[in-house]
Amino acid sequence: MSDLIVHGGTPLNGRIEPSANKNAVLPILCATLLTTEPITLHRLPNITDVRKILDVFRSIGSQIDGEIESGTLTICHAQAHFDESRHRLPEEMRSSIMLVPPLLHRFGVARIENDVQGCTLGAREIDPHVEVFKGFGAAIEQSHGSLIARSPQQLAAHQHWLDYASVTTSENFAMCAVLADGQSTLVNAACEPHVQEFCGFLQLMGAQIDGVGTSKLVIQGVEQLRGVEYTFVEDYHEVVTFLALGAITGGSVSVRNTAYEHFPLITRTFRKFGIELSHQNGYTTSFAPNGLIVEEPFTKNILQKVEAAPWPYFPVDLLPIFIALGARASGSALFWNKVYDGALGWTAELGKFGAHVFQSDPHRVITFGGKTLRPAEVESPYIIRVAIALLMLAASIEGRSIIRNASPIRRAHPGFVENLVKLGANIEWTESD
Repeated sequence: MSDLIVHGGTPLNGRIEPSANKNAVLPILCATLLTTEPITLHRLPNITDVRKILDVFRSIGSQIDGEIESGTLTICHAQAHFDESRHRLPEEMRSSIMLVPPLLHRFGVARIENDVQGCTLGAREIDPHVEVFKGFGAAIEQSHGSLIARSPQQLAAHQHWLDYASVTTSENFAMCAVLADGQSTLVNAACEPHVQEFCGFLQLMGAQIDGVGTSKLVIQGVEQLRGVEYTFVEDYHEVVTFLALGAITGGSVSVRNTAYEHFPLITRTFRKFGIELSHQNGYTTSFAPNGLIVEEPFTKNILQKVEAAPWPYFPVDLLPIFIALGARASGSALFWNKVYDGALGWTAELGKFGAHVFQSDPHRVITFGGKTLRPAEVESPYIIRVAIALLMLAASIEGRSIIRNASPIRRAHPGFVENLVKLGANIEWTESD
């Protein structure tokens, strides 16, 4: 495992070019299998999950030209072949499930290990995906610890209403539908920015999708999709992360951000902690003119709160970032995770810094900010933005702190520490046993 050594107390200032959104990159990579024509991708991040999917492509005979370090690759699956008896999709990576629809379209079969998982964010079942695959006509069986999906014929159009607005299930539905026979409809579809980017990529390939950005997708299947050239947009998670890091350290950071339309609620949420955002000339800048102060609600007998749920609510993946701000800011705030069970237990680690954080139930915590904080050694669970939240607090405190097991950051943010150093941080990776 990798740890982060943080010498905090230095205000971070400067300008950052963020990477692409992992949650858009991975489904788009999977969707390249939907065509036999070459696809060129720009601003592809050099992260663990991307390299794992590229390894799968190489194992099935796909051609990959370019170097991942350059950020540009051309992928062609014209010579690809999937053999269920020997090809396995990578374990311990949630996005493996999104390789199933293109493999069904191309080869009529897909095999995935039963224990596929991502971050430790509570139970994340695959049953909704299985329901979707079956709805399009695939047969599902379990064999020797694996799930095998088969579809000897073309997938048939399907009308489906999701139990909840699952991002990956919505993306899997879209990939099944774009080449299925007939018109498919998905109700209660996820509409996060990365889902919109993914659907936009499919449309660029020739898919016919109506309702992008809403909770209802209507998709008319087409005979084939074409190769394209595509440049990924900035990851709004990373944009928010660097803006928050600037503010919590008493500095000001500008981050490249060409999707202002996704930021009204995020901007208002920053303001609840005394942080203003300025959107100008393709960049967003954070500054806290009076320091971090929790805005007092007009209704005096309630706490200021941040409620996180599926888009267009405040993004649940960003909640840890704002819990760190709440622990640092003067005043009290309530944070409500309406999606994941067991995703807030890590807040006890904030107490090691001297922060006062109370977990009221599995979904809600209250921060009582304004306390005197001290450097600490803390343990991060396997959750990307929790590791970042702990790092944020450490960076705001003068002295040496250690974030144990911080390696999940590398799953989403290439060059993360290098970018922080450019902003003035004194931080480095170290390997632990």
